[in-house]
Amino acid sequence: MKILVLNCGSSSVKYKLIESENGNVLAEGGVEKIGLPDSFLKFKRTDGSKETITVSMPDHKEAVKNVLNILTDPKEGVIKSYEEIDAVGHRVVHGMEKFNKSMLITPEVIEKVKECYPVAPLHNPANITGIEAVTELIPGVPQVGVFDTAFHQTMPAKAFMYALPYEDYEKFGVRRYGFHGTSHRYVSRRACEFLGVPYEKQRIITCHIGNGGSITAVKDGISVDTSMGLTPTEGLVMGTRVGDVDPGALTYLMKCEGLDADGLTNVINKKSGVLGISGISSDMRDIEDAIAAGNERAKLAMDMYEYRILKYIGAYTAVLGGVDVIAFTAGVGENSPELREAICEKLAYMGITLDKEANRSRGKEVEISGKDSKVKVVVIPTDEELVIAQDTAMIVGK
Repeated sequence: MKILVLNCGSSSVKYKLIESENGNVLAEGGVEKIGLPDSFLKFKRTDGSKETITVSMPDHKEAVKNVLNILTDPKEGVIKSYEEIDAVGHRVVHGMEKFNKSMLITPEVIEKVKECYPVAPLHNPANITGIEAVTELIPGVPQVGVFDTAFHQTMPAKAFMYALPYEDYEKFGVRRYGFHGTSHRYVSRRACEFLGVPYEKQRIITCHIGNGGSITAVKDGISVDTSMGLTPTEGLVMGTRVGDVDPGALTYLMKCEGLDADGLTNVINKKSGVLGISGISSDMRDIEDAIAAGNERAKLAMDMYEYRILKYIGAYTAVLGGVDVIAFTAGVGENSPELREAICEKLAYMGITLDKEANRSRGKEVEISGKDSKVKVVVIPTDEELVIAQDTAMIVGK
């Protein structure tokens, strides 16, 4: 089946056209700056070269239309008509407790996703806009929602509850939900396939380390704890997100700066993390360059970034009663040998040894632990789009 995978953000649309049977990517690209004068479409040609086209896209419907147009373009396209698209799979960020698995999109599902708007005001409305655009442009094509939060719905209450008044959970759904679930699901299973060990009998810690990042404890094939919370601001130090912080520090900051809730949300989501500490950038490549130039705040940002990852690996090792496999993935996890080495060296007390030659690899599946390591450490490039395509094909094919 040819599955179109869409990831609709607040001002962007990423896409891949995938053959679900073999995982072949027929086409991929994205639209950025939707609603702005300089919006553009970028895509990869069949020969591997990349092209960017500036085109006016005032809304998501127009963006999806341009994606479909390039897929069917006589020169650049890979299909002749929309009818060749068997189904469309959508990344949906927040499903609260309403969804514990991927779902065929129906009017009832759309209404439930909209009920999650208060906890994902930037992401879920964009996801729904993408669904509505496809409904209008390709009437009758089956659509499936794959939820970032679904994989973590197996967490026990002792892991997902906050020690706030219980009625806040009952009234407003305030609890830990976790994110990057599709990535953690793929990487944890793929790591076991790669190593040739049974997925349902492993204690795994998956480290999705990118501009946004989260760590998940997976035991016997299910998520038992994860670092992100009600929203994606909890947990690790991220590019611009604060991660774990004393809530009292936030109320104190609100008083000091005269911030309202929206003002505080802006600080903890867009002005904090690596950017906030370094004062330079949210991009770890820029931070590494600044460290090389002797910038102390950049060094502090990197130290905090690594330290928080280390703390979560240690905590989840305790939660799991030990660990068999640690997997690094996402932009930084896949492409920073320096970060992986810094973390693994500090885990030597767990019997972890590092194969420094293997660890030089970037963006490839590789075991980086030494032959005598008591814990297997691997790099597994994530493939959320493949999971979305496979889930979509499975649900539509029933």
